Amino acid sequence: MKKQTFIQGAMILLAAGIINRILGFIPRIALPRVIGAEGVGLYQLSYPFFIVLVTLITGGIPLAVAKLVAEADTGANRYSPQRILQISLSFTLTLGVVFMFLCIVFAPWVTRYVLTDERVYHTFVSMSPMIAIIAVSAVFRGYFQGKQNMIPNAASSITETVVRIICVIWFSWLLLPQGIAQAAAGAMLGALVGEFVGMLVLLWNYSRYKKDSERANRLLPPKDANAPVPTVPVDSEASQTGLIRRLLAISVPVTAGRLVGSLSYLAETIVTAQSLALAGISRGLATAQYGALQGMIIPLLLLPGALTSSLATSLVPSLSEASAQGDGALIHKRMHQALRLALVTGAPFSVFMYVLAEPMCLVLYNDASIGSMLKLMAPFALFIYIQAPLQAALQALDRPGKALLNTFIGAVIKITLILLLASRPEYGIFGAVIAICVNSTVVTLLHARSVRNLLQFRFKRMDWVKTAAGMVIMGAATLLVYEHTVILLPFWLRMLLALLTGLIVYFIVMGLTRMIDFHDLSRMPIIGSWFQRRSRK
Repeated sequence: MKKQTFIQGAMILLAAGIINRILGFIPRIALPRVIGAEGVGLYQLSYPFFIVLVTLITGGIPLAVAKLVAEADTGANRYSPQRILQISLSFTLTLGVVFMFLCIVFAPWVTRYVLTDERVYHTFVSMSPMIAIIAVSAVFRGYFQGKQNMIPNAASSITETVVRIICVIWFSWLLLPQGIAQAAAGAMLGALVGEFVGMLVLLWNYSRYKKDSERANRLLPPKDANAPVPTVPVDSEASQTGLIRRLLAISVPVTAGRLVGSLSYLAETIVTAQSLALAGISRGLATAQYGALQGMIIPLLLLPGALTSSLATSLVPSLSEASAQGDGALIHKRMHQALRLALVTGAPFSVFMYVLAEPMCLVLYNDASIGSMLKLMAPFALFIYIQAPLQAALQALDRPGKALLNTFIGAVIKITLILLLASRPEYGIFGAVIAICVNSTVVTLLHARSVRNLLQFRFKRMDWVKTAAGMVIMGAATLLVYEHTVILLPFWLRMLLALLTGLIVYFIVMGLTRMIDFHDLSRMPIIGSWFQRRSRK
């Protein structure tokens, strides 16, 4: 397997990320049709607890292993790549197995008192083996990343996603006759199979990589007998302890940063369930409402994140290079370009989800009633899309602590609002919706203030005015087409025609106001090469 350049590796992972984001949305659409909103709620309730444990065990492991392996290949540390892999694997797998058994043993208590719904028990137990599997996968992902070979990681993630889609839907359908709780557990078993197959792909690639390396070493010319022999470190207990300490020194700060988001997600789940109970909402209805919010609405809102995340990914090295050169003008230029592209690409999604919330939920989930949640959250989704490049800028300019503090402040506000609003019967689940909207707005504004103070950066107000005008005109055109073709076409065809018309109108407005040009479009992933050719003509 050949080593890739930084750009090649980044593009391989970007392409895999976009494919996974699109494929991953398939079960989001199909699963509610199989097990309903309440079943999705049972399936979803386990995930925040699971994410905290996985983050605790593997949060910074891939990065730490990648760094140590890369150093070993250049002779910057005294450990061999194989030794790093062995010790990291034994350390992480041990933690994974311990936490897996703890989850199984304490599953009755967690599901009854923490997740507040005993029906989650089977789903929770089905989820537990994934902790050990992901622990193994994390080490091998870091190993290949350190070897600058991103193909195994991309192949593993895509294979895992495809298998998970098939098994989640298939297993939940098979177990549905036994009840909703068993169907949700079947969906989790499908996710478990997907993770296991993804791990097998990594192991197979490692086996191939090892055989190729051994074959290449046999083909090398014999070494000079008088050449100095490199010293190999003794595999002593002290050596192993030193490597584990080095591993922890790199991974713990990264894990701490990610743990804030994971703990916030877990606290949101627990507080929402408790607050809805205080509001007098029955357990089954509360689970269904939470499942609709976390399993249907929020994934739909985050679907455009593949574009803004790729934008943020490309922004980090660009800003880092400009900062190293002390080129303040280039930093400001890149920030303006990134924010403008985030606005332009995120705005039409926000309009579609606001104007066509009910028909969109009916087509995707066969449930128009949850459209009211989507309609309320759609305008605030724009803050989520803008948040990605702002956070990337803080990380690129060596201010990750500021981004972490802003995220923590937003999490505290969100949890407090959920407790205050969702516990009131007149708000119910909409209290959680309002809290999430306020959280995305506050964190984005705090990031914006941090970037402004750090760079003395001024946001171009006319970009916001032009985008807002395009959104209003697009929304009017979309609604006009949808409502005035009611007699001629079925509703799903009307929706597609309205979406297409609105998108054309939006791009015309953005082009007339010079918010979009060929140069900007050429920077987008996948479609950029086509616009580059057009701009040369």
